[in-house]
Amino acid sequence: MPEVIFPGPEGRLEGRYHPQKERDAPIAIVLHPHPQFGGTMNNRVVYNLHYAFHKLGFTVLRFNFRGVGRSQGEYDQGIGELSDAASALDYLQAMNPNAKHCWVAGFSFGAWIGMQLLMRRPEITGFISVSPPANMYDFSFLAPCPSSGLIINGTADRVAPPKDTATLVGKLREQKGITVTHHLVEGADHFFKDDETHMTPMIGTVSDYVKRRLGEVSR
Repeated sequence: MPEVIFPGPEGRLEGRYHPQKERDAPIAIVLHPHPQFGGTMNNRVVYNLHYAFHKLGFTVLRFNFRGVGRSQGEYDQGIGELSDAASALDYLQAMNPNAKHCWVAGFSFGAWIGMQLLMRRPEITGFISVSPPANMYDFSFLAPCPSSGLIINGTADRVAPPKDTATLVGKLREQKGITVTHHLVEGADHFFKDDETHMTPMIGTVSDYVKRRLGEVSR
């Protein structure tokens, strides 16, 4: 998989870019968890999401936020990271001008950034939010939430408690014109540590959801 360096708002950003042969393949960007708590683009959840999208025929980009790995700059409370995500999407779109669909996926802090990106970029057609930290960050900017998507979390998540995620889902479901699907992975913690019982079912649910959505569009 080619390593890529592309321009961000505070200097170079480092990513991994996985293209398809089809020039009109859908595109997806995958956002990693909190930079100050060890989050990188090689996080297990991010890595697995990346490959799940690629297997479904997407051209995929994941990258390190500013100050992580070889990406320049320093942590900026989410404000700069949102700008990084916008730059990454610009880069992905410039490389794939014929893409029919555009998705954003994020894990934890990355889910919060991804939902903000959704509000700024009307071309995003779907989102995946894994373990969104609704207890730590304000998601009230999703008014209205511009596209349908999947929120998925574990029932044993102590970092982002399920009750807060359920409240977020409830608020989003009150909105008209979009469908927010919510799935709980029984016994899973914030990081889906157990591959067989937590990570694999979570990625399977994401893949099934994206496949179904793509099928609905092409009918």
